[in-house]
Amino acid sequence: MSSGPAGQVTGSSLRPSLETTRRTPLRRFLRTVDGITIDAAYDPGTRPSGDLAIVVAHGFTGDLDRPHVRRAADVLSRNAAVVTFSFRGHGRSGGRSTVGDREVHDLAAVVAWARELGHQRVVTVGFSMGGSVVLRHAALHGAAGQEQGQQQGQEHEGRTEARTDAVVSVSAPARWYYRGTAPMRRVHWLVTQPVGRAVTRCYLHTRIHGRGWNPVPASPVESVPLIAPTPLLIVHGDSDGYFPVDHPRMLAAAADGHADLWLERGMGHAENAADDELLARIGAWAATHAG
Repeated sequence: MSSGPAGQVTGSSLRPSLETTRRTPLRRFLRTVDGITIDAAYDPGTRPSGDLAIVVAHGFTGDLDRPHVRRAADVLSRNAAVVTFSFRGHGRSGGRSTVGDREVHDLAAVVAWARELGHQRVVTVGFSMGGSVVLRHAALHGAAGQEQGQQQGQEHEGRTEARTDAVVSVSAPARWYYRGTAPMRRVHWLVTQPVGRAVTRCYLHTRIHGRGWNPVPASPVESVPLIAPTPLLIVHGDSDGYFPVDHPRMLAAAADGHADLWLERGMGHAENAADDELLARIGAWAATHAG
């Protein structure tokens, strides 16, 4: 496999045209800017909306082959072409999960691939951990985020092909290290304890990096102000067992009127809780706002 730039297809010399890919599903391995191999799949959709592609970023312990991820992708494909992928440390992708830190490189590679396939409009839709990643990715690859990064001496990929035209964050945390619910305390045990990481690897097929964050990445709520003018939709259930509704409200407040906030009555957490009707509304929002 080659070690080319992020988003480059590895393990294949085929570079399909948009005319072909809109008719034929594809599955490829991509390489991130930091050298991780990412498993990605492309579905041309049943009723594509012009040149729009939706990139689906799954939650922690998911992957592109999980039934709940496939269901979400199938519903979203009614509005656009859909790209799914497995974050590092998940499924067939390489590396180890950093639980929301370096995963922004995975998403950047996949967005760049969608544009390489010919899509001029790309919307990122993330769930839970993926919801935090799409927020950080949009901030890093937006004009405001790149300008701030340059002022602070931070290194950004800075590639225009990795930008997103609209962002949907579903069931995302607002801040890091949240332990206010029993499910999140279990997640922290899985991530931080050697026995927990072994359980996650053996039973949940997710490989977690053993080192902590250094430096700690910008939190979702710190990233949101840098996303404008890119359209932003925040979706959260009022019955979410992982993150209570103060999280989406913090995110919306940080957007200072720029974001749409949907608080869904009776909805739980992430992909499993997002029914087909909600996913269809998200797809319609994406098609409308990805200008």
